[in-house]
Amino acid sequence: MVLSALSNHLRGSPMKSLEQFKIEAVALMKEHLAPRLDRSHFVWGVGSDVVAIFSERHGDEEIQELRRAQQWQALKFDRGFGWVDGPNEYGGSELSTEYLSLFSELESNFAHPDDIFFGIGHGMVGPTLYREGSAEAKEKYLRAIYRGDVICCQLFSEPAAGSDLAATRTTANADGEEWIVNGQKVWTSGAHYSDLGLLLARTNSESEKHRGLTMFLLDMRSPGVEIRPLKQMTGGAHFNEVFLDNVSIPDSNRLGSVNEGWRVAIGTLNRERASLRPGGANATRGFIAFEHLLELARQFEVTSKSSVRQQLAQLYTLRRLSEFTASRLIAENRTGPEFSMCKIYGTEVLRATSELASSILGIRITADTGEWGTYAWSAYILGVPGMRIGGGTEEIQKNILAERVLGLPREPALKLRQSE
Repeated sequence: MVLSALSNHLRGSPMKSLEQFKIEAVALMKEHLAPRLDRSHFVWGVGSDVVAIFSERHGDEEIQELRRAQQWQALKFDRGFGWVDGPNEYGGSELSTEYLSLFSELESNFAHPDDIFFGIGHGMVGPTLYREGSAEAKEKYLRAIYRGDVICCQLFSEPAAGSDLAATRTTANADGEEWIVNGQKVWTSGAHYSDLGLLLARTNSESEKHRGLTMFLLDMRSPGVEIRPLKQMTGGAHFNEVFLDNVSIPDSNRLGSVNEGWRVAIGTLNRERASLRPGGANATRGFIAFEHLLELARQFEVTSKSSVRQQLAQLYTLRRLSEFTASRLIAENRTGPEFSMCKIYGTEVLRATSELASSILGIRITADTGEWGTYAWSAYILGVPGMRIGGGTEEIQKNILAERVLGLPREPALKLRQSE
């Protein structure tokens, strides 16, 4: 009761200053979290040396981490910090993104549970639902998503429709007030622990492929949903195949108008690309503290090598450009294809980090000798290709910028020559 009253008080009376917001946020964190080591003074050999992009936890260990993350997210939400820039109507605090950035910065100073579980829900599903969903769906899911009670995944890619999303073959056929869905999705991150999926399906097989799609919210516990893990070369199984056999979805879970799923999907993907920037909802992993990388070079005495110094300088510059670009787009309230730049910059940072670590460590990343801070980088290096493909490959992002931002002619379609 006390928490609820405080939550309502905070939302009913907008915080007057960033300073007041900071005081209350830090008080919450000190009450429930341990302080994190000062990342600006990275100490070699202290703590865990894990730098993997994708979680390698399995089974009960992963579920336990998920539950810890949900508890912390629920506590934040109930105290007015779970959806800082969200609308009061659905439990948000209706503050500017400046407050959101401040909270993220403050939280990074504490040892909080891994928030990777909420990346898709907060970065993609929640915003799309708020913009396109029915009143019933918003009331049912928005609070639950941002409170962490409902975990989300994205059901877009298919075996024959990865980069060409408009080639989606999964079908949704109307049946009264419901839709019956059949098909297969693949590379679905976190499907095995998700409650809700953002599903793109074909609702008109006779129209042009971009115009016959519709977006839905799918209860992942529905009869007919089968989830199979996909083993990655990192050793983990963060991705999944999802099979849909006569799965029923109520029409109230439709997002946007029938056959307008392409428009809805494009808006969702723009938000995904924005969330892949440093500090974004889907980028909690991969952006290694620069002090860590600098200390890596010092530890193996390669800071005098001109090639390493150049890689360090280029990586630092790239990271700053990525941060400035994302900040500018957000400050200008951009929501369009310009956010493809965030995806390109973000994955370039990962690639450059991987190459730098490889240059410094050499053969140390090929076998585990027990030496701290060496072989652990192999999981990072093996995870980078997945991040470069996920959310749209770099080639797709560059085509989007060329065609939709710069107004250049569309890329010529591939025409296969018929055999004589």
